[in-house]
Amino acid sequence: QVQLVESGGGLVQPGGSLRLSCEASGSIFSINTWGWYRQPPGKERELVATITIGGSTNYADSVKGRFTIFTISKDNAKNTVALQMNSLKPEDTAVYYCNAEKWAPARNYWGQGTQVTVSS
Repeated sequence: QVQLVESGGGLVQPGGSLRLSCEASGSIFSINTWGWYRQPPGKERELVATITIGGSTNYADSVKGRFTIFTISKDNAKNTVALQMNSLKPEDTAVYYCNAEKWAPARNYWGQGTQVTVSS
C-alpha cells in the first residue's frame, strides 16, 4: 500500500506561484511513475505532469514552461513529489491530485486532492 497526502493549495492571483507537495509513504519502492493530475470545475480529471523513477518527465501542453515536477527522496519508505507552478492562470483553477503508478501488477494510488484557485 502507498499513502499520498497533498498540501500547498490555496488562492493566488493570476501571474503568481504556488508549490504543491505530496508526501508519499508505504511501499513506495514499487512505484514506477509519480504524477500530478487536476480536475477543473465541471470537467474531467486531466494529466498535468508525470515523472518516472528514472527522471523522465512529461507535461500537458497547457502547463509546459510554467510548471515543474520533481521528487525528493527521503528514505526507502518516504518520498516527496512536488509541483512548482509559476505564471498561474485562471484556467489552472482545479483540484489537484497526486498520483503514484505501479506497472506490474498495474495499480494506481491517489491522494485526497488539494484546491488551487487562481483569481484576482
